[in-house]
Amino acid sequence: MDLAAGFDPGSREEWRALALSVLRKSGYEGDDPEGRLATRTPDGVTIVPLYDEAPELPRPVGHAGPWDVRQRHAHPDPRVTREAILADLENGVSSLWLDLASIDPAALPVVLDGVLLDLAPVVLDAGDRAARAAHAFLQLNETASQLDDLPGGNLGFAPGDPDLAEFAGRARGGLRLVVVDALAYHDRGAADAQELAASITQGVAALRRLTEAGLPVERAFELIEFRYAATADQFLTIAKLRAARRLWARVAEVAGGPPVQLQHAVTSGAMMTARDPWVNMLRTTLACFAAGAGGADAVTVQPFDAALGLPDAFARRIARNTQSLLVEEAGVARVADPAGGSWYVEHLTDDLANAAWDLFRQAEKHGEQVIEEAIRQARASREKDVARRRRPVTGVSEFPNLAERIPVREPGPGLPGTPDRYAEPFERLRDLADRQETRPAVFLATLGPVAVHTARASFAANLFAAGGVATVTGEVADYTGAPAVVCVCSSDRLYAEQAAQAAAALKAAGAAKVWLAGKGEYEGVDATLYAGCDALEVLETTFDDLGVDR
Repeated sequence: MDLAAGFDPGSREEWRALALSVLRKSGYEGDDPEGRLATRTPDGVTIVPLYDEAPELPRPVGHAGPWDVRQRHAHPDPRVTREAILADLENGVSSLWLDLASIDPAALPVVLDGVLLDLAPVVLDAGDRAARAAHAFLQLNETASQLDDLPGGNLGFAPGDPDLAEFAGRARGGLRLVVVDALAYHDRGAADAQELAASITQGVAALRRLTEAGLPVERAFELIEFRYAATADQFLTIAKLRAARRLWARVAEVAGGPPVQLQHAVTSGAMMTARDPWVNMLRTTLACFAAGAGGADAVTVQPFDAALGLPDAFARRIARNTQSLLVEEAGVARVADPAGGSWYVEHLTDDLANAAWDLFRQAEKHGEQVIEEAIRQARASREKDVARRRRPVTGVSEFPNLAERIPVREPGPGLPGTPDRYAEPFERLRDLADRQETRPAVFLATLGPVAVHTARASFAANLFAAGGVATVTGEVADYTGAPAVVCVCSSDRLYAEQAAQAAAALKAAGAAKVWLAGKGEYEGVDATLYAGCDALEVLETTFDDLGVDR
């Protein structure tokens, strides 16, 4: 079947002409629509607006069939954790991720009481207590035959763990030994190529440690598992997981191991919000879809309330059901590498793989500080985009709800590690505003009819609300001197005619600071706010002008 039957094929030149005709209407005078519409990721990968050819690339195919639904558990009470585990296993979860940062490894017999370990793989995450956790887990499977029957799982050693060599020969059957946790780099601000480069660097370090301990290189490859972040940017996540397999296959080609990478994808903790946490369900659904389409072997969906503390039973149910729906009803797992052949995804995969490989080679030559510096730059770039709302956080920096009632959760490690969440700078201001006896407020002074000022008044109200600042709207003549900060809202035409006069009237009535929604310089106007301005700076300045102690 020819899906394009009846349609004449278009050309790049035709597209360029049409794109330029639209760009001209917005004031663009150049002759490069590709360059004008291209964007760059924080790690420097360019995403162009049109892909009209496919690169010739090797395509290591990821996991085929239903992926492993892996739920994380971190409640400090072993008995509560056990009950949650059994509920998960009875309702669709197929493997367990035990975060033992707040659980004594000696409590593993209680935590896993009733769990059929020959059916449910267990991944341990105990940090510097990995050896204690591994001893406790292995004691639950004391005989060699029991170890041989384990279907998977991981003792959870980091590549640099000093006890790794001691346990090199202890993992049997499907049980693995090392987790290369690239999620930790993502949570510190790494962009996708940097996360990949760091993971390959750590993976190679694990190979060296294991082979130095006497394991054959083929066996060393089999004992390593990789953990990656899955974000709501579905195409970058798909491309990242595909690129990761290409990179590890290249390492295997050089080292003489099997070109297979076991991937555990975890929905990003950095993208989660404490404010309007219900939106997290949308973010994690997108990320889960991308992880499955990208070929991850196991996927963990963070519960929507994880940024608030320990998730409740409802949040855990939604997290596992998200995966069940995508696997069983949406059929995402029915096709191996569903994005394969997409010109955009193939190019993006290639670009990420090349950028990551270059950074990996630099790290091998000059040390891991090369990757750390790249992460620092990417984090600074992302923070700037978040502050300017070029990377909007729905429910926080965009469309905030000042009247929302935030769910209360039990304090505890809801998210793995301590991710630098994108929403935190705005949420800190929201928290500060909520603590005030009277909520900070700004007066929106409108000029002209409703149809003229509504767009900019709505924009200004949305921006101030992102910091928990309420707005009161009225005409210039309605202003009585409170609140002390005012923002003038209207059209450019009326600004030219009335902005200076309005600013003078507002200051005469008692305004300490006069903003204007839009660009331009007008007599009496102290500052402007507009699409792309530093919203965090506007909000922090407003708090200072209102006398709120930060």
